[in-house]
Amino acid sequence: MAKIYSEPSPGKQANNFGPKNETIAFLLNYSKALSVISYKSMKFEALIN
Repeated sequence: MAKIYSEPSPGKQANNFGPKNETIAFLLNYSKALSVISYKSMKFEALIN
């Protein structure tokens, strides 16, 4: 018999799908430090620390 995955398992929360604050902060800091340089038909990515 096929198991129904749309219903939460007993004892587990089904509404905890949001990202952690640490993950959001990491992605924002990474995007601020990333620099994309275009030269002719090439693109270079540099991380600025």
